[in-house]
Formats: sequence, C-alpha cells, structure tokens
Amino acid sequence: MSFSVSSIDAFNSIERLHPPVSELTVDVKGATTHRLDIEGLSTTGSVEPTYADVLRELELSPHEVTVLVGGRPVPEDQPVDTDHLTVLRLIKGG
Repeated sequence: MSFSVSSIDAFNSIERLHPPVSELTVDVKGATTHRLDIEGLSTTGSVEPTYADVLRELELSPHEVTVLVGGRPVPEDQPVDTDHLTVLRLIKGG
C-alpha cells in the first residue's frame, strides 16, 4: 500500500484539528465535575477507552445515566473522542 503526499498531509491536518484526547472533563449534573486521565482508564476489550469505561471509572451504571457530548446522547460503546462530556442521572433515589 502506498500513500501520496496529499493523503499524508490530509491525515496530518486531521490530527491537528482533532488531537488525541488525554484529559477528560466529566460534568455529572446534580453532583460534581471530574477530571480523568484518558490514558489511565482501564478498558474492557477495546484498544481505546469508551464512554462505558468512563462511567465505570466514576462508579456509575450505564442503566442509570445518559452520556451527552455537545448536548447529544452518545452510545456507551463508542470510543471517547471529546475532552468534555455531561452525564445526566436518569434514576435518583427517593
């Protein structure tokens, strides 16, 4: 497989636009804000940490919360590709 100079330049420009995420800010609504080191997260079978891995680190169940990125829900099995997310609790004791 060969790559042209233009395809390598395109890849490099994408890397500059979306640098790898190393620190993640997690705003848990109604609770506190956490800062996590993405590289320090343990993963479950995947190479890249997923939103489920973030929830596990915070001891939150994916059955009780929704993860939002930019105000939109994201699937828990997707790799983390942002530096800030919001967690909404769906169930709260009472």
